[in-house]
Amino acid sequence: MTSGATRLGRHPDLPSGAPQGRTAVVVGGGLAGTTAALALADAGLRVTLIEGRPRLGGLVFSFRRESAVGELSVDNGQHVYLRCCTAYRSLLERIGALDLVPLQDRLDVPVLDPGGSSGRGRMRLGRLRRSALPVPLHLARSLAGYPHLSPAERAGVVRATLALKGLDPADPALDGVDFGSWLRRYGQSARAVEALWDLVGIATLNARAEHASLGLAAKVFKTGLLSAPGAADIGWSRVPLGDVHDDRARTALEKAGVRIALRTRAGALTRGDDGWQVTVENGPHGSEQLAADTVVLAVPQREAHALLPDGALAGKDRLLEIGTAPILNLHVVYDRTVLRRPFFAAVGSPVQWVFDRTDASGLTRVPGNERCQYLAVSQSAAQEEIDQPVAKLRARYLPELERLLPAARGARIHDFFVTRERTATFAPAPGVGRLRPAARTQAPGLYLAGAWTATGWPATMESAVRSGTAAAREALTELGFPQGQLPQEAA
Repeated sequence: MTSGATRLGRHPDLPSGAPQGRTAVVVGGGLAGTTAALALADAGLRVTLIEGRPRLGGLVFSFRRESAVGELSVDNGQHVYLRCCTAYRSLLERIGALDLVPLQDRLDVPVLDPGGSSGRGRMRLGRLRRSALPVPLHLARSLAGYPHLSPAERAGVVRATLALKGLDPADPALDGVDFGSWLRRYGQSARAVEALWDLVGIATLNARAEHASLGLAAKVFKTGLLSAPGAADIGWSRVPLGDVHDDRARTALEKAGVRIALRTRAGALTRGDDGWQVTVENGPHGSEQLAADTVVLAVPQREAHALLPDGALAGKDRLLEIGTAPILNLHVVYDRTVLRRPFFAAVGSPVQWVFDRTDASGLTRVPGNERCQYLAVSQSAAQEEIDQPVAKLRARYLPELERLLPAARGARIHDFFVTRERTATFAPAPGVGRLRPAARTQAPGLYLAGAWTATGWPATMESAVRSGTAAAREALTELGFPQGQLPQEAA
């Protein structure tokens, strides 16, 4: 790694009229940092992106695992997005990966109920799917036939939806109210919360209704279900996440002229008369100083707190009040096909969402595994189970999968393992909105990015990308770039 302390000359593609010879250091190579680095480089800045891990992507990554059925490519967790996630889709397009992470043609979520706690009831399959009708009629037929709610509960959902449509997610008053209380106020039964509101909310907010800010819940449901007929169409990667957010992202960054320094951590930030000095540690290579006009901290809130110089952010300690929430992922390799859908959700079971990752993992490309299937079980808001032993999780969830998937009964388990993200997202608790800072700090040339910043979105890939764009816009504005040359904000 070479020193970045020398000021570099004008970028050959620097926009006309923009300040020349500007440099930037982006700390953090997740989605927020990647987005910010690309936007700054596209504007002509000389950008260095530093990342402590040996890869890009942050918490959106893959790894290789030796298994009884050969080497698997494993995602640390199942990540999905919606058609309304326009900023994330723009990032995919920018890094040339849109074809790897396609969307459904039309929202269609199979929802299984195994028939009560005894498991002796009748398996019921419901579907949440949309038509081509305008909002809110696009979901009317699906809701009318949704078997997991009674007719009275379905009518109650319509009334609550109309009330939700009238809320403004940006209203600060909503931030201090929990979504569960609001749902009860509008007559939602415990079953309606489980079979509909939490079915969607846990996966998008990483919290149950009673632990989620009404403001963030309103953002999820208004944007995803009530903004446009296709807003909630679901997309997910058909390849390992590392192919997208490490390989493709790295290629795009390098083509943009970004210098990438992996296994490198920021130790301290200091500001002098000539700008910022970023002390970085690079293992056996020791430390060095990088000079920059602009610094973007695209790291989790606690890391940002540790790096922020005194006076850079009013109420800096509020960052430590932003809680975190875990996500647990269970990985099961069967000796046969047990699921013939790409994914499903469950109610009346501890299982939340299950995805078929067979093709993406490379499982069937190993001779002898042609009939095997690899399922990933995604469990959000997993505070009670995140630290449980693998044996206990196996004993609980394999029988549950057999309840939901009759074809799994009697199937041989080739592999069962667990991935845990204890601080997967910020906790969307009531009151969190007042703790989330904007991109611009009080220190000239220093900006914040990350899904936890004040994007108005919960902790999603969309929020991370929007935060990176916001940080780049603020930085370029302060450097004097004309409005027309700033990266475009997503609709």
